[in-house]
Amino acid sequence: MSRRHHVVIIGSGFGGLFAARAFDGQPVDVTLISKTGQHLFQPLLYQVATGILSEGEIAPVTREVLRRQKNVQIHLGEVTDIDLGQRTVHYRLFDKRMVMEYDSLIVAAGAGQSYFGNDEFARFAPGMKSIDDALEIRGRIFGAFELAELSREESDIDRLTTFVVVGAGPTGVEMAGQIAELAYRALPSEFHNFDTRASKVILVDGADRVLGSFGEKLSAKARRALERLGVDVRLESKVVDVDTGGLLIERADGTRYRIEASCKVWAAGVQASPLAGILAAQSGAKLDRAGRIEVEPDLTIRDHPEVFVVGDMMALDGLPGVSPVAIQGGRHAAKIIAERVSRPGFTERFQYVDKGSMATISRFSAIASIGPIRTAGFFAWLLWLAVHLWYIIGFKQRLTTLLHWVVSFVGNGRAERAVTTQQVIARGAIADHGPGYDPLAGAD
Repeated sequence: MSRRHHVVIIGSGFGGLFAARAFDGQPVDVTLISKTGQHLFQPLLYQVATGILSEGEIAPVTREVLRRQKNVQIHLGEVTDIDLGQRTVHYRLFDKRMVMEYDSLIVAAGAGQSYFGNDEFARFAPGMKSIDDALEIRGRIFGAFELAELSREESDIDRLTTFVVVGAGPTGVEMAGQIAELAYRALPSEFHNFDTRASKVILVDGADRVLGSFGEKLSAKARRALERLGVDVRLESKVVDVDTGGLLIERADGTRYRIEASCKVWAAGVQASPLAGILAAQSGAKLDRAGRIEVEPDLTIRDHPEVFVVGDMMALDGLPGVSPVAIQGGRHAAKIIAERVSRPGFTERFQYVDKGSMATISRFSAIASIGPIRTAGFFAWLLWLAVHLWYIIGFKQRLTTLLHWVVSFVGNGRAERAVTTQQVIARGAIADHGPGYDPLAGAD
């Protein structure tokens, strides 16, 4: 009996998961390798960080999602190398190292936060790319309010209750809006030694517009909505330094000033997985400024038709790094591979169908750009709710998410506010070990 075509998928995000699901019933064997055991719905991380949702609601277990697919195996591990010549993937879990051969490869390892060459900022201003990030930020936000309750010096309270979000894209806007909702609506009755409504929420970006990809009119509406909510929007302002106590900001005219702030969130810029660089070095394909690898029209890489790159790692026709691109790319790669089992050499150009873009600002307020439709306000917010609920994987997750949204958006509650000391201090503790330290590596 001949061996079936073996597909290796790297990553359990939108691209990897939807590719794996597309192989259901196909005459191939699939191994999905991921460094986490969950499928992360990254667009809702900010709701975990601000106490609206639990991490389980936006990160269902991948094994549970794919449990009915008998042709899919899941291996937990971090991919460290890809050998295009030998058609092998090298990965590890703690100190266990493994090598997997493939006939076809789908690389959907996503992207991480970019600090534009200032990676040291991460210690003081976590990004929003992982559950670890969201839980750490949750601890920092609610911890700042708790410390302010114990403080007697006005300057300390001001610093603790000044929240700075860097980056005015969808993640930054949504994060700033929800911190403002917390301070001005959800928490005032819970603290008695200071007024949470005196908190400052500052949104900083070097661009001249918030949500610039939505067009000038929707961008202007979004800024007005943020300012009505109480967010201080500072555009054409670049962060040049970050430390424990605050940030140094440079205006467009070159002048600088400091913001004293205990809690900072970094939502500016993305950098593709280092695997893109590994693939580029071996194939001769180019990388763009965000480290994404340029792919052929069918999503394969140069001179390697058996290797597909999808989602945030690929650069093709200026497509944005959003979940619909990853989902459609994963399905496209799976379709071609399945066809090649009976039709060797088959290929097809990737045709992206734009489903539109949307971002929420606060409860009952969002903006949406869907085809010719440009809308803002309550109707856009309802669209946002419906679309995000649809993309959440699993009935259980959809139901509990809906219940938590009712509690948070109709009432004043924040049901998910549990934090631990480890969540807040782990990043700094790891950094204190110095460059090259790997907490997941086994002892030699």
